Amino acid sequence: MEVHNEVDGSGVPLAVLLKRELCNQKVEKPDILFGEASKSKKGEDFTLLVANCHRTPGEGPGDNAGGDDTISMFVIVDGHNGPAAAVYTRENLPNNVLAAIPPNLTSEEWTAALPRALVAGFVKTDKDFQTKAARSGTTVTFVIIDGWVVTVASVGDSRCILESAEGSVYFLSADHRLDVNEEEVERVTASGGEVGRINIAGGAGIGPLRCWPGGLCLSRSIGDTDVGEYIVPVPHVKQVKLSNAGGRLVIASDGVWDALHFQEALNYTRGLPAEAAVNRIVKEAVSSKGLRDDTTCIVVDILPPEKLSPPLKRHGKGGIKALFRWRPSDELSEEQTDNGCFEPDVVEELYEEGSAMLAQRLNVNYPAGNMFKLHDCAVCQLEMKPGEGVSVHGNMPKHHSRVDPWGGPFLCSSCQVKKVAMEGRLHL
Repeated sequence: MEVHNEVDGSGVPLAVLLKRELCNQKVEKPDILFGEASKSKKGEDFTLLVANCHRTPGEGPGDNAGGDDTISMFVIVDGHNGPAAAVYTRENLPNNVLAAIPPNLTSEEWTAALPRALVAGFVKTDKDFQTKAARSGTTVTFVIIDGWVVTVASVGDSRCILESAEGSVYFLSADHRLDVNEEEVERVTASGGEVGRINIAGGAGIGPLRCWPGGLCLSRSIGDTDVGEYIVPVPHVKQVKLSNAGGRLVIASDGVWDALHFQEALNYTRGLPAEAAVNRIVKEAVSSKGLRDDTTCIVVDILPPEKLSPPLKRHGKGGIKALFRWRPSDELSEEQTDNGCFEPDVVEELYEEGSAMLAQRLNVNYPAGNMFKLHDCAVCQLEMKPGEGVSVHGNMPKHHSRVDPWGGPFLCSSCQVKKVAMEGRLHL
C-alpha cells in the first residue's frame, strides 16, 4: 500500500501540521508556580494568591485543579490612611469582578468580557466601600491568568511587569502617580481638582504633585472618599496572550519599585524559582533604601506543563540558558529542544484601555458584543424593572451621533449618581 506525504496549500506536510496540533494540545494549560514575600512597615499591604479558582463567584478553589473552568488570581492592595480600604477590597473585589460576567459563556467570550467586568467590579467595590464611612484608600493590582491569557487591572502605583521566556519585557499596569502621568493631571484638573505641591510659607512647592483637597499623590484608587470624586476607581486594563513558552510576572507594591528599577528586579531573579526570586527582590529592595514603606512582591511563573522543558532563553548558537528553573546544566540536546513544541516568543496584545469614562469602558460595541443582561445594572448587577435604568451613554454630548442611548448598558440610579460625580466636569 502506497502512502502519500500530503501537503496543505502552504506546502507544509500534513504530518508536520498534526505534530504541531498535538504540541498545542499538550501545552493547552500552563503550570502556575508562584512565591510571595513582604516586609511590613505600616501594615497596610495585603495580598491574595489563588492558584486555582472557579470562574463562577462564590465557588471557592477549583476542585479540578488545572481544568478548563479554573483560573488563577493574584492581587496586591497597598492601603493608605489606614488598612480599611485595602482589607475590604481584598475581601470583596474578586467576587464583584466575577459576578459581573454573565454565566454560560464560552471560554473565549468569558475572556473577552473580563476587561469590562474588571471595570464594573472596581467601581462597585469603591461604591460599596463608601457606605463604610471610612476615609482610607488603596491601590490595587489585580491579575487574572486564564490559560495563556493574562489580564491585569490596576489603580495607583503598584505595578505588574511581564518577562517573556525569550527575555522581552512588557508593562502590564499603569502608574497613576501625578508626578509621572501628565494625562491624569489633565483629567483631574478638568474634573475640578487642583494639582500642586505642598507650599511652605509662600515658598516653592516641595514634595510630589498632589490632588487638592486631600493631598493625595495618586489620581486613581479605591476608597479615599474625603478627597473628591476626581480620584476615580476605574482601572487601567491590559490583556495579553503569551506564547506556549511561557513567562514570568513580577507584581509588587511601590515599596519595591521606589527602591529598584524594573530591570534590577528582573536581574535579581535570574536562575531562581519563583519562591527564591521573590525573596531576593524584597531583600534587595529593603537593603537598597531601608524599610521606608511596606514592601510586598509576588512572582508568578507561567510555564509549559512539567513534562516539557522549561522556558528557555537562547543566546545565539552557543548555548541555552534556563530562565525560570534552576538546571544542573545550561546545555540541552537538540532532541530536547525540538520536542519542546515551543512557539516563537510572541506576546499578543488582546486589549488595553485606560480611560476614566465609564461610557467608553462599558461600551456596547466591545468585540464580544453586549454581554450585560438588559435589565441588570452594569456596575452593581442590581436587577431593574424596564425603564428604571439609565444608559451609560445617556448624558453623552449630542455630537456623538454613533452612540445609541437606548442600547445600554444601563446603570441603576445610585451607580448613575456615582458615575456623574466621578466624571465631574468631563461630562458637561
